[in-house]
Order: sequence, then C-alpha cells, then structure tokens
Amino acid sequence: MTDIYKQCNLILNEINLFSKEMVYLGPPIEDNRVEIFEKQIGFNLPSDFKYIIKIHNGISLAGTQFLGIDKELRGSSLEQVYKFEHFEVTNKMPVEFMPFSPDGAGNHYCLNLNKMKENLCPVVFWQSDLNYNNNEVEECNNTFIEWLKEVMIEWTLDDYNYDGTEKLG
Repeated sequence: MTDIYKQCNLILNEINLFSKEMVYLGPPIEDNRVEIFEKQIGFNLPSDFKYIIKIHNGISLAGTQFLGIDKELRGSSLEQVYKFEHFEVTNKMPVEFMPFSPDGAGNHYCLNLNKMKENLCPVVFWQSDLNYNNNEVEECNNTFIEWLKEVMIEWTLDDYNYDGTEKLG
C-alpha cells in the first residue's frame, strides 16, 4: 500500500473516532460511477479523493461535508453541483475546478484538477461572489487528504471532543 493510501486510512480511522451523532459516512461505491463521472467532466480525479469516495460515498462531520456521487442525493451530488456551478450560475467556475464541499453560503472547496501532479492536486476555495482573474483563487491545501485533516477533523476538534461534547472556550 502506498503512502497516500496509508494517510487516507489514518484519516478515516480518525473520523471514525467521532460520535456517530456527529458523523455520516456514506456507503461504499461498488460500481463504476467514479470513472463515469471522470469521463463526464473530462478530468481524472486525484487518487486520494477516489480512494476515500469509493470507501465512503460522501462524509459529513459536524456540518462539514464532502459530496458523494449519486443522483438520489437531490441536488447535492458531485455531478449535479459540478453542472450547476459550471453551466447554470452567473459567475461560472473554471472547468478544471471540481466543487466537492459547499460552505453553506454558495462557496465551495474545489479540487484544482488542472494542477494534477503524481495523481494528487491542490484544493482551492471558490468564492462565488468574486470575479477572479487568472490565478487569484486561494489555494488552501496541497491535497484532498490534507483538506480532510485540517478542515474536517482539526476544525471540528477546535470546537468539539470526539464524543460530541462541546469544548468550553
């Protein structure tokens, strides 16, 4: 097993430490949905993202989520959000940005698929109310697995314990 998959498993093990009331772990993907989605968008997804989504088709932890691939997710699937953010909004995302985590205010964390190196790519934060010039979109993490560790786990642990109790300030 390569180092990136070991890191993915460590992240998943840590997410599993949280109270079941705080976390939703989607079911595994056992078909070719991921590969079909890659063909639809014309980009390969990074290996850390594909590994995680095939184990858990979407994860939510204390309100922070990454979306799964499934038309039954009623408007919040990767393919529906990708289509909406690239073709149906006024301020369209560049096609190489794959939105995977909404912030609840119309903004998204996105994989920058144009910067893929060694099957990994950086995560950017797309703010829907800004008109960006070429390279102004904030790059916030080097990889998806780093995003999971920082945004999903560390930020949750800033406010909550693993058992779901709120930390006193």
